[in-house]
Amino acid sequence: MPSNYHMQTHGAGRTWIFRVGIVVLALVAVYLVFEYGRISAGYDVIDAANERAALQAHIDALDDEIAALKQEIALHETDKKVNRESYREVEDSLLTLQAKIQEQQDAIAFYRGIVSPADGKPGLRVQDLRLTRAAEERHFNLRLVLVQAMKHDRKVSGNVAVSVEGNEGGTAKTYALTELLPADADADWPFSFRYFQDFDRRLVLPDGFTPERIHVEVRSRTRSISSIEESYAWATSQG
Repeated sequence: MPSNYHMQTHGAGRTWIFRVGIVVLALVAVYLVFEYGRISAGYDVIDAANERAALQAHIDALDDEIAALKQEIALHETDKKVNRESYREVEDSLLTLQAKIQEQQDAIAFYRGIVSPADGKPGLRVQDLRLTRAAEERHFNLRLVLVQAMKHDRKVSGNVAVSVEGNEGGTAKTYALTELLPADADADWPFSFRYFQDFDRRLVLPDGFTPERIHVEVRSRTRSISSIEESYAWATSQG
């Protein structure tokens, strides 16, 4: 009896080890297939890590430069009080330094929006949309910046669709992008990027049409990355 029991226990142990081995091999196979898929999609772990580290280093460098600029402003403020004769020169320097600080802070906000956005949500998003008047009557420049926040393990590809809502002759009217482009412009608006991509397009509004809102649809063709839609009030800024 003890001999039979020992043989049964030994057999059960080997069966259990065999099953564990099968599970481990299956997990390894799944991981290898996953890595192969990411490599086939153009993802490189080392390159992505290096690019992300470079973005963070750039943010840190901008922070250091802002601190140095603020210190320089403090010194100029002291000079302004001591030396009234050069007041205008010091004032001009202060304005230049403050403008540079604002520029650096805008750059930091942009890169942080890619690496670690304030809302903590990953994915595709519109980072900036800006409309400016062109030289020609009823011509406008549209600047659009798209980013992929937090997760950069693959490129996101797709196309952009834009429409403008407004009023024409007292009636609500919506124009698609294809109806607002100059005659020689390409109607197709593709995108493909890992971190961000910016665009400049020219829009020509029909006579009698008053724009009120601009609608942007960013259509992703990349699996697991969702498309987005955003709507903005029509507002122009200085170019």
